Amino acid sequence: MMDHVDLSSPKFSSAEMTRAEIETSIKTSPHGGVDFSGKSLNGLDLSGLDFTGANFRAARMNRAKLSGANFDGALLDQVWAIGADFSGASLKNASLFGSQLQGANFDRADLSGARVTADLSRASLREAKFTGANLAADMKNQSMGLMRGVLKSADLAGADFEGANLALTDLQFAKFPGANLKDASLAEAEAGGADFRGAILDHTNFMGTDMTSARFKADQEQAFAGAKNLDRAFKE
Repeated sequence: MMDHVDLSSPKFSSAEMTRAEIETSIKTSPHGGVDFSGKSLNGLDLSGLDFTGANFRAARMNRAKLSGANFDGALLDQVWAIGADFSGASLKNASLFGSQLQGANFDRADLSGARVTADLSRASLREAKFTGANLAADMKNQSMGLMRGVLKSADLAGADFEGANLALTDLQFAKFPGANLKDASLAEAEAGGADFRGAILDHTNFMGTDMTSARFKADQEQAFAGAKNLDRAFKE
């Protein structure tokens, strides 16, 4: 997705609307769910706004400030929000399909029940809520490549993934200290180099998960039954 994209171009670095214009669009939308699809909203401070049910498909929001905003039920498919600040935002039951969110801040954000096949590499998701969320690979769209949640090198300290589906996701070098993975599925995920020390692993499904160079505590070993390359992981 990053190939042949000039992130310094106006399309990916400037805004075609102001906050005031966006607020007016929200207020005058007759049925809610205002349409911002394809808009360039890069760098704007939109914190605290109510975007419930809004359509942001293919919008550009790189480095935008969206802290505390409400995106419940919003469509954020194919969004570019690299380095954006979603801290404390609510994205319950939102759709983030094929979205580019590298280096974004989702600390304390609520993505409960959301569909997240997005690239969150190097993102900060400390104490984020993913209960019941689906980050698993979308096997129906193979023509677009393997669309799945990517949490490479993400900071997931204290995040809540209870009951979430992370099957076939890319979790390489992700950090899970204090994260809740109770009843979550990480089946066949790529977890090479991931750090599970201190994570809550209660009925977590690691069947077929690649644990090469992953780290965990000795008293957690039983939780990784069925994982691959467990003998190549680092047990402390």
